[in-house]
Amino acid sequence: MSKDKDKSRLEQLRNLLHHYNYQYYVLAQSEISDFEYDQLLRELIDLETKNPDLFDPNSPSQRVGSDLNQEFEQEVHSYPMLSLDNTYSKEELADFETRNKKILPEEYEFICELKYDGASISLKYENGQLVRALTRGDGEKGDNVTANVKTIKSIPLKLTGSGFPPDFEIRGEIFIPHDGFEKMNEEKRAAGEPEYANPRNTAAGSLKIQNSSIVASRPLDCFLYYIMGKELPANSHYENMKLAKTWGFKVPNNIKKCSNLDEVIEFIDYWENERHNLPYDIDGIVIKINNLKQQQQLGMTTKSPRWATAFKFKAEQAKTKLLSIDYQVGRTGAITPVANLEPVLLAGTTVKRASLHNYDQINLLDVRVNDFVYVEKGGEIIPKIVGVDKDLRPSDSKAVEYIKDCPECNTELIKIEGEAKHYCPNETGCPPQIKGRIEHFISRKAMNIGAAEATVELLVDKGLINDFGDLYFLTKEDILSLERFAEKSATNLIGSIEKSKEVPFSRVLYAMGIRYVGETVAKTVTSELKSIENIKGTSIEELTEIHEIGERIASSIVEYFKSDINIKIINKLKISGVQLEIDEEEGNIENKLNGQTFVISGTFEKHSRDELKELISKFGGKNTGSISAKTNYLLAGENIGPSKLEKVKKLNIPIISEDDFLRMIK
Repeated sequence: MSKDKDKSRLEQLRNLLHHYNYQYYVLAQSEISDFEYDQLLRELIDLETKNPDLFDPNSPSQRVGSDLNQEFEQEVHSYPMLSLDNTYSKEELADFETRNKKILPEEYEFICELKYDGASISLKYENGQLVRALTRGDGEKGDNVTANVKTIKSIPLKLTGSGFPPDFEIRGEIFIPHDGFEKMNEEKRAAGEPEYANPRNTAAGSLKIQNSSIVASRPLDCFLYYIMGKELPANSHYENMKLAKTWGFKVPNNIKKCSNLDEVIEFIDYWENERHNLPYDIDGIVIKINNLKQQQQLGMTTKSPRWATAFKFKAEQAKTKLLSIDYQVGRTGAITPVANLEPVLLAGTTVKRASLHNYDQINLLDVRVNDFVYVEKGGEIIPKIVGVDKDLRPSDSKAVEYIKDCPECNTELIKIEGEAKHYCPNETGCPPQIKGRIEHFISRKAMNIGAAEATVELLVDKGLINDFGDLYFLTKEDILSLERFAEKSATNLIGSIEKSKEVPFSRVLYAMGIRYVGETVAKTVTSELKSIENIKGTSIEELTEIHEIGERIASSIVEYFKSDINIKIINKLKISGVQLEIDEEEGNIENKLNGQTFVISGTFEKHSRDELKELISKFGGKNTGSISAKTNYLLAGENIGPSKLEKVKKLNIPIISEDDFLRMIK
């Protein structure tokens, strides 16, 4: 694969994974299976390893994903709340052990636990009292949902027994048992309302409800499975969890010590069948190394601990009839075909719709209306069609005629060479694209304006805004005319829009949603060209002279500024006082770390890893994920991975603390 193709595929993968992260962690929804997500992520990591010069500090490979919700106060986790690497075969389990043996040659024992299908939670206890409950969030910060968690009766507010540390965290999974979920849907059916989709989404959504009395009425439960702290009573995970039971925590009984991989596989095989008899959902088995000192020796990557992995069960399938196909339009104009199905029970929920992905997938499966199709719930959450029973196909069956025009605005569709999806090119007149660009503009990593998708939809549908430039001309009276908005919420939204005028120029350029211009490209371009006027007047040839800007990105930027509609929107931003150039102070400080490459490892007291990455980038430095001869500094916190330490010592790379780094940029 050529360099340009690698670069193109990297950008495509990063955009896809950012989107899937948002759907999964923010909206508690999923468009693809866990397996498909992991395959995309692995491909991304492989390409980034092959092309270290194309590294992006904000790549999905460098973070966990995000479920942050602006309606809750966010707080920093005392210890990063990382996700687990997933394995799907016995061979991958053997690879997990082989990798660990390279770092940890001595004997160790495994602990096997069920992988509960709910919403992760971290509970902090001080002197035996529950003081804080945080969602996973982005792994560094989470939503403070303490008031809601206190309504869950299986979570102790005050510990019993003795011997617990004065200050520790315990992590677990909040879930809804099958019988409780069925009762909730019985009430929905009786009221003539749509039923809840599945227990996992309902549990995650319940934690985000503002009224804790509503949360208290829901049958939420919680299993706890890991303790973290400086003064733990035992050096064994298993022993600590046994002690946690005596303190009043609901610790699962289905935990097993295993002395080798054969015993682990035996545990997996048993629960792959027996899970169907459990009163709650599980989607796999978690395998951990028991000894805490050995866990520390193994350390962690930026995404997950090396001392644990999750074995995911194969998704369930069902057969049902395909009744019709709808076509949905995404914010980039991408068309996604969706199958309407005869309702079928699958993995505990009723499935009525499933993704067909794109035209190529329809052709590959040769799927047709009135076919009996095999439906699979990827990761047991989102359905997709994986096959057709052609023996049951009607004799008068006809191949699907893929739509030629956009279902929203009737514009003729186009297909870009090298991409699987068809697109609607009517960027400025197609309603889903208009709303999607505004949603991108206000997102947290862009302008960080505190408005929900439903608010954007209302503003567009009421004709109050037609593009993101119109946001800056809204009045409080305009907001008050919308449903569900009162004086305080209207004031807050106007205040959030006003505050966004302080957002630095690089984020403004990213927020504009120029195709292929992600956060890193936006920083590179604004750092080099300084102002929107300079960017507007730059040619493709001049842009490609900038480091890491290829012809495709350059062409996209030039095309964007050729549009009279886009220029009008930019003029609205200019009139409103949005930052459209690097100010003098930003220009002076941005080169303090120019030419310096940093690797960040461990946990820190004053800043999260994401904040440190932003500071490195802001001051002109570069952050990478792996040590090499080109690394200038290892920025080290607590619990550094031993392999990184060994490598920096071998290469004589300076190790600096968080305080050392802050002095460098002061």
